[in-house]
Amino acid sequence: MNATTEQDKHRGTMGKTLHWVAAALSMIGTIWIALLMFVIVADVMGRNFFNSPITGVAEVAARSVVAIAFLQVSAAVLNGRMTRSDMLLRVFSHFSPRVTAFLELLFALVGAVVFLAVAYAVWPDTVRAFNTNEYFGVRGVFTVPTLPFRAIIIVGAVFAALAYLAVAVEHLRQIGRPQS
Repeated sequence: MNATTEQDKHRGTMGKTLHWVAAALSMIGTIWIALLMFVIVADVMGRNFFNSPITGVAEVAARSVVAIAFLQVSAAVLNGRMTRSDMLLRVFSHFSPRVTAFLELLFALVGAVVFLAVAYAVWPDTVRAFNTNEYFGVRGVFTVPTLPFRAIIIVGAVFAALAYLAVAVEHLRQIGRPQS
């Protein structure tokens, strides 16, 4: 049985839904990157060839980078692509797969806590942005509401935490499996 089928066997409806949502968020982030690249190139061309830049590109691009990262982080976690140092894990993997799985479990739980802390920290600013119609930019020239960008951070952080919890459950299963 291949690894994907083995994972699908253990993954329930919630796990499949989480993977689907993470993939959808990542796809939105990828499309956003393509659109942002197009707008930045158009801005540079307009600035250099026609002395007419596109207003607000720098402001939107700066906030887009953060939003895109949060849209794609849950998929990175679920697909094992989150950047980390695994030197300690490689050492333990030679001696005890259970110790390695336990360390992976701890790392996943810490990851979930960190992303829940991010969501918690951003929540008050998001509520304030909703209540006050907060925006960024220069009034009368170019403004964009901050609410969508802040909401994306919360959604991305919550799904990243859920992804880490799903990874933690998988490592918990590995700890409980008989060693061969």
